[in-house]
Amino acid sequence: MEEIIKNHIEKHIEAVSNFSQNLPNIEEIADVCIRALKNGNKLLIAGNGGSAADANHFAGELVGRFKKERKALPALALNNNSSVITAIGNDYAFDHVFSRQIEALAKPGDVFFAISTSGNSKNILEAIKVTRNFDCKVVGLTGKTGGKMFQECDFLINVPSEDTPRIQEMHELVIHILSELIENAFA
Repeated sequence: MEEIIKNHIEKHIEAVSNFSQNLPNIEEIADVCIRALKNGNKLLIAGNGGSAADANHFAGELVGRFKKERKALPALALNNNSSVITAIGNDYAFDHVFSRQIEALAKPGDVFFAISTSGNSKNILEAIKVTRNFDCKVVGLTGKTGGKMFQECDFLINVPSEDTPRIQEMHELVIHILSELIENAFA
C-alpha cells in the first residue's frame, strides 16, 4: 500500500510540474468570466462522472463562496437535475442532456465550461455546438490531446497527461485558481 500511495503522490507532483511549465491563459479566461458576470450573465458548467463533480464544485464555489464574503454569483452545473437529465435522455438521447439545457437556459454573453478528460464526450460536444446559437464563449477543460474539443472551444485548458486522475486533479487546480480570480473581482 505504501508504494501505491507514494506512486500517486509522485505522479501528482509530476503532473503539477508539467502543467505549470505550460500554463494556459487562465487569466484571460478569468477576465471573460468576470466580464460576463458583471454584465448580468452566468456560467453554465457541464461534465460527466468525475467531471460532473468538478462542475458541481465550480458552481458551488461561485454561488457560495471560495474564500471571501461577496454576493452570490450565477453559476449552474447542468449535470445536477436528475429529472431533466433522465427525461432528455429518455425522450431524445443521452447525447442531448446538456445541449437541451443550453437551449433552454443560455443567453448571449454567457460562458459555458465544457469539462471532459478525453475531450470527446458526445454530450459535451453537442452542447458546445448549441452554444454557438447563443453567442456564448466556450471554455474547455480536457486532457491528453484535447480530443475533438480542441477545435471547438474559444479557450482550452488541456492538461498534458493521459492519466485521468491526474487530469482531474489539474482541473480542480484550475477551478480553484479561477474561483479565486473571479471572487477577487467581486469581493
